[in-house]
Amino acid sequence: MLNEHDQRDERGADGAQDTAGLLRAICDELSDRFYERADVVRTLVVTLLAGRHSLVLGPPGTAKSELARELTGRVEGAAYWEILLSKFTAPTRMFGPIDVAALARGEYRQVYDGRATTAHIAFMDEIFKCSTAALNETLGYLNERIYHPESGGEPIRCPLIGAITASNELPDGEDSAAIYDRLLVRIEVGYLADPSNFAALVRSAVSRPTPPRRTSIELTALQRAVSDEVPAVAVPDAIVDAICTLRAALRRKEIVASDRRWRQAVGLLQASAYLDGRPAVAETDLSVLTHVLWSSPAERPTVEREVLHLVNPDAREALDLADAIEELEVQLDAMAGQSREALSEWVITKAHNKLATAGRRLAELRAEAAGAGRSTAAIDRVTGRQRAVRARVLSEALGLDASLVQS
Repeated sequence: MLNEHDQRDERGADGAQDTAGLLRAICDELSDRFYERADVVRTLVVTLLAGRHSLVLGPPGTAKSELARELTGRVEGAAYWEILLSKFTAPTRMFGPIDVAALARGEYRQVYDGRATTAHIAFMDEIFKCSTAALNETLGYLNERIYHPESGGEPIRCPLIGAITASNELPDGEDSAAIYDRLLVRIEVGYLADPSNFAALVRSAVSRPTPPRRTSIELTALQRAVSDEVPAVAVPDAIVDAICTLRAALRRKEIVASDRRWRQAVGLLQASAYLDGRPAVAETDLSVLTHVLWSSPAERPTVEREVLHLVNPDAREALDLADAIEELEVQLDAMAGQSREALSEWVITKAHNKLATAGRRLAELRAEAAGAGRSTAAIDRVTGRQRAVRARVLSEALGLDASLVQS
């Protein structure tokens, strides 16, 4: 018969599994809705579970804000706040406007309801356009979850779990760089690469699909996961050794992350394991570090290769195939203006076989990775590039309608 302590442990374990299961269902539903965003969705959920902030970096029209709203809308009871920042945004607009009625009575106070001050989850678009006036308060909000009222007095503790931020560009000054440094997770997004996904997106503009299943989670369950359950996930010595190995490898490539960033990244590894329902961090969780350890997008491929060298041989081979695919696209660009005969010969003698071989091998790698329980995100991304380049070859070199040709 279980004693009271064991009963509490059992209930706690069951609750953690329920919470992780609901979050996995949310990830699956959002991945189905947002094409080519499965890794983005999972990474955002892991970041929230770790109680950290994320940056989604990409051009306009890549569903950054819509995805953030859909994700946070699945947390029942959570106060959500979003803002589009500019260099003219005043701190009071973010954290609480002046109560005009009270001011008329000679009282100076701010209205905090519906602002960042009371939000559990925040979405801050164009984060690097934050005004100089709002910079210090924004840093305090992200770092310590506090706001200093305009009238002075004690700082206000904000219930923020995590902020999702977005930008079309990297910071270009010291002020915005200070914010950039506080965003632990940095995710690059682009326009859809797979022609079939693009076609499905276009069709969705005119079709009326059946409303999808909408899983949600209680705010209290998410808060309990962030504060208690994720930090309880074990970090084996082998993982610490792998992190040290990765740090040394990146230093040899002249990519250096701060000690603070490495330390905070451990929470992401725990959150990744928790989301998968595991009691301890495993090597596969290290893949989330591909979104943590680079400062400029030019460094990301190197970071990804070094991480995958440790944890995912399937994805490492996929990245090698990506290099060959990119080389073919460069060749196609260089042949612009040549005769149809020359282009056809190039397709027949070089491009077709290489693209077909890459496609078959990527399918094999994906099956192997999925069978072993490893992440397929990098393989899926390379597969999307293979399909996109193949579509270009069919349409530009052979004059075929790529949308009518199966991948």
